[in-house]
Amino acid sequence: MTQTDIQGTAESGYEKVADAFADAFAGRPTMGAGLTIRVDGRRVVHLWGGVADERTAAPWREDTASVIFSCTKGVSSVLVARLVQEGLLDYEQPVAQYWPEFAAEGKAGVTVADLLAHRAGLSAFRSPLTLERALDWSFATAALAMQEPLWAPGTGYAYHAITHGWLAGELVRRVTRQSLGEYLARIAEPWANAIWVGLPDAQRSRVAHLQASESQQEAGRQLEAAASPWTSRAMTLGGAFPAALVTPHGGFNDPRVQAAQLPGAGGIATADALSAFWSATVAETDSVRLLDDAVLDQALIPMSAGEPVFPTDGPWPRWARGFQLDSEARRYLGESSFGHDGAGGQVAFADRDARVGFGFVTNWMEAGADDRATNIVDALRGSL
Repeated sequence: MTQTDIQGTAESGYEKVADAFADAFAGRPTMGAGLTIRVDGRRVVHLWGGVADERTAAPWREDTASVIFSCTKGVSSVLVARLVQEGLLDYEQPVAQYWPEFAAEGKAGVTVADLLAHRAGLSAFRSPLTLERALDWSFATAALAMQEPLWAPGTGYAYHAITHGWLAGELVRRVTRQSLGEYLARIAEPWANAIWVGLPDAQRSRVAHLQASESQQEAGRQLEAAASPWTSRAMTLGGAFPAALVTPHGGFNDPRVQAAQLPGAGGIATADALSAFWSATVAETDSVRLLDDAVLDQALIPMSAGEPVFPTDGPWPRWARGFQLDSEARRYLGESSFGHDGAGGQVAFADRDARVGFGFVTNWMEAGADDRATNIVDALRGSL
């Protein structure tokens, strides 16, 4: 078996992290991936390797970017927290204070905190969406604002797999008069050439081609057979996206999707930029500190855990105000960690105690018993 050529550096003491990254490629000859870890704002692990595009055998380079799927929700939640810090949003206030149309159909009492914690009752659209409709920001946000919730808001949660992005993003747009992607570029200026919600045309050649493994395709088949149709529709929107999320030319491989503002799942980044972005939530990084401790205390109040409204098999994740917390479903370093993982194996998070920023991205999408990032995080925990 040919060993993948791993490039980059890992400081002394992080050798086991580098080994875990190299091990992730075993049995996956067309996989590409990047990993960057910062501690106290300083890069201690910066590695990449494998194949960025299996169709051309193009190698994964230091500046290769990839779709980060639901890691984008973590990015969006940082942006909302930043606006709370600036006094432009308040977690305890009704969403309708900033977005008046949202009060329709009994949603007047839904708070910003509930919205971010998957408790708004809007995990899917009641009517199926085409891809064209999903790429129309005004249509999607207006439809969610006018929709009757799928359950009584605040009484339980269900994962807002795609709709979370429009909900958080419209809040950002209402108070900043900028799209979420524009606001991201403004506050994360040092990394604006490597993390996007809405990919610029000039950067398309840097984006890795996504591949759905058999486990990812099987997860898609199981999703289509889910007991509740709302579980499937939360991911596919009823037809806009394939259940496995990618096809060779469609889904999140589609240039139209990558260029769109889809803050629930459509972010694109390098591992290095993701690591820097998350590092800046807990430590000054490249002269930027995105969030202060006071707003983190508010943002990280646990909100949703246990079995969701529409039953799915456990273990189940835990969420604070948009941030995914350490749980049996997604192990980070521990209770002081917060971030978000993404479909196919992407993981990005920060840790307040260890002052860590972590970014792992890959184009080889797996589901189920995918332990690639988990093994890397376990090795990091041991190194720290």
